[in-house]
Amino acid sequence: MRWYVYLSAPVGRLGAVIDLGPAIVDTPQRIADIAERARVGNGASVLEYVQDLERAFAIPIQHVEEHPGMSLEQLRVELGAFQPPQGYTRLRQHPELLSLCEKVTAGSPTREMTVAGH
Repeated sequence: MRWYVYLSAPVGRLGAVIDLGPAIVDTPQRIADIAERARVGNGASVLEYVQDLERAFAIPIQHVEEHPGMSLEQLRVELGAFQPPQGYTRLRQHPELLSLCEKVTAGSPTREMTVAGH
């Protein structure tokens, strides 16, 4: 799965893309253990957040790219009325925005990182 990221204030631009792996569904403790392995000290806060759930979720980040991007003003010129998302947007339901996301991230990234193990 690919996640296009609008970087909010103070940046205000569409300019990152993150490739995600399949969701991991497991007990809250096991999801907290994953968080702890990813960043020491993070497991306790994750467990506190998911402790009342029967099943919790983790979505592995596999690869991150940052691109020069497109400013909010440029996005509005390209798309007409555009409001930065306040959450996630399913791009399959917005083909013009998806096409623009693909165009913005088609060139060489300014920075990129592949997460170990992926």
